[in-house]
Amino acid sequence: MQSRIDALEKKVAEQGEYISKQQKESVLQKETIQTYESRLSKFEEKPVPAEPPHFFDGFVFGLGGTLVAQGTDNANDASDGDQLKDSRTDALYSIDLTLARAFEGTGGNAFLHLEAGEGSGLEDDLVLYSNVNRDAADNGGDVTVTELWYEQKLFGENVAVSFGKLDPTILFDQSAVAHDETRQFLGRIFRNSPVVEFPDNTAGVRVAALPFEWLELGYGYFDGDNDWERIGDDGFNMGQAHLKTDFFGAAGNYRFYGWKNNADHTKWSDPAAVEEASYGFGLSFDQKLAQNITGFCRYGWQDPDVYNPNLATTDGQNFSLEESWSAGLEFGGAPWKREKDVLALALGQVFPSGEYKRFGSSTVLTPKAKPEGHFELYYRIQVNEHLCVSPDLQYIWNPFGGDIPEDTESIWVGGLRAQINF
Repeated sequence: MQSRIDALEKKVAEQGEYISKQQKESVLQKETIQTYESRLSKFEEKPVPAEPPHFFDGFVFGLGGTLVAQGTDNANDASDGDQLKDSRTDALYSIDLTLARAFEGTGGNAFLHLEAGEGSGLEDDLVLYSNVNRDAADNGGDVTVTELWYEQKLFGENVAVSFGKLDPTILFDQSAVAHDETRQFLGRIFRNSPVVEFPDNTAGVRVAALPFEWLELGYGYFDGDNDWERIGDDGFNMGQAHLKTDFFGAAGNYRFYGWKNNADHTKWSDPAAVEEASYGFGLSFDQKLAQNITGFCRYGWQDPDVYNPNLATTDGQNFSLEESWSAGLEFGGAPWKREKDVLALALGQVFPSGEYKRFGSSTVLTPKAKPEGHFELYYRIQVNEHLCVSPDLQYIWNPFGGDIPEDTESIWVGGLRAQINF
């Protein structure tokens, strides 16, 4: 009898070791998937010396879903006959499926990102220079190809070339704490600069180089009008220098960029000039300030003399932006014994162009064109390794520069977001 008990105890111990090993592998798999989702390559941060696990002979899968509910006391878009100053509560969901593979020995990587979602949240109820929910991508629940690219590393992995259907907003103007609408800030002003005319995910090529460990240089060329036609014309060009610092053992990222969009723009002072280009520059910094505190700031400027005819309000009003800034702080939850929780806040403004204010539009002849202000506060609760829940509060003053007829009141937006990782 004792020998049978000893055998059973040994078997239980072996099963416990196996379960522990499987849990560790699951954590590594999740980290690898998140790395593929957040960047094209390991260029953005120093590579972690770990061998990634693979499913099905080298493939790595990722699956996640985001649910967002938002409400406001002042829905200021009455273009569809809705009541001004109405209270609204809307919701949306999005699902992301990723498939990645690194081709060992060749320096090649391939990535596929499929996305589906329904609901625009409050974005179709608000008229703003920069809206309140970057995760809004209503496609009626249909599955779409968001990204499909191949990357080849060259010269000892110090150069990488990527081509295919790319997302320019992931490759440029990044931030460690303000660049992921599923886990960080929801407001568009805090995800990317609103004065960069990023095209939607489209045909493009990107080259990145690491001449030094502390310096990354990147250049991208994309189809500026996002129609996959004549991609050599109307191109969107963007270059960025990324300085990676480690002052007093505190990591920092300092990015400087410039861009030019050759898609057709119209000159404010000459409506017959409809084939103008636009250009701009900006910066995006993030710096570790203390063990549990990271700060960020952004600034951007673009040509104020032209406007993009595709940038208009729901009732067809054209406008253009000139400058934007934002700054904020992220606090890790360790001081209140919630190590995986995050509290973050940010403040920013968007400035309409002086030429728009001078010439006005067909619906607003003499716009006030005040700077639109944004504040956002969220607290991310890490419920477990598969679920985090984030209450979110936003406040917008001078919405659309104070130029909504009969409605110049500020806007409060309260929301709740759940991020599920399978």
